[in-house]
Amino acid sequence: MSVDIRRAADRFRTENEWLDSHHSFSFGPYYDPANVGFGLLLVHNDEVVAPGTGFATHPHQDLEIVTWVLRGALVHQDSQGHNGIVYPGLAQRMSAGSGIQHSEKNDAGEPVRYVQMWVRPDEVDLPPSYQQAEVDDALSSGGLVPIASGLPKHADTTAIHINQRGAGLYAARLTPGAAVELPTAPYVHLFVALGTITLEGAGELNTSDAARLIASDGPRVTAGPEGAQILVWEMRP
Repeated sequence: MSVDIRRAADRFRTENEWLDSHHSFSFGPYYDPANVGFGLLLVHNDEVVAPGTGFATHPHQDLEIVTWVLRGALVHQDSQGHNGIVYPGLAQRMSAGSGIQHSEKNDAGEPVRYVQMWVRPDEVDLPPSYQQAEVDDALSSGGLVPIASGLPKHADTTAIHINQRGAGLYAARLTPGAAVELPTAPYVHLFVALGTITLEGAGELNTSDAARLIASDGPRVTAGPEGAQILVWEMRP
């Protein structure tokens, strides 16, 4: 197994009067040919949007887009007539398929922080679709909860489905000192959304740090003294 630790401060950053966005991979004007994705994961943006602002209507095509809110609420509207408010504990997926336009706004009085992740679908030109599901109760178990997946093993257990049979996203809320085992898989991406953790064999990771594992053999993640929330992609290209 190889482990590549990526610290929060080393990511590309887009900052203006309403947006503070940190990009794990090349995105927009930030391009690094050695960092255009990992496994099947193309985009992993950690974003804070100011109150009363957000992304105006814009297009996407042939992407599976998963949004996970950590603080506040995000309002989604799209050209297929879907409307939703995404908040902590709610998993959301938009399949752009043959083409869709959507907006993402913060209509609340506090900043919203969320992680948005993109993977390629198995097939192009699929009909656009949208799905969301409550997973807050499942997260109280403390284990890895499959929240968005196309992996065959998650056919009956994942909260929402993505059109990519080689990828699955887990979330876990860990109490202080609690531990979980990461998947055994060709590619695993670990992101510390909140708190601190210790990754077996690699050391401590803090909020917004990430680890890219190749040929993962299932190392343990242990939460620090204040607990942690993690997002984990299992990928089998």
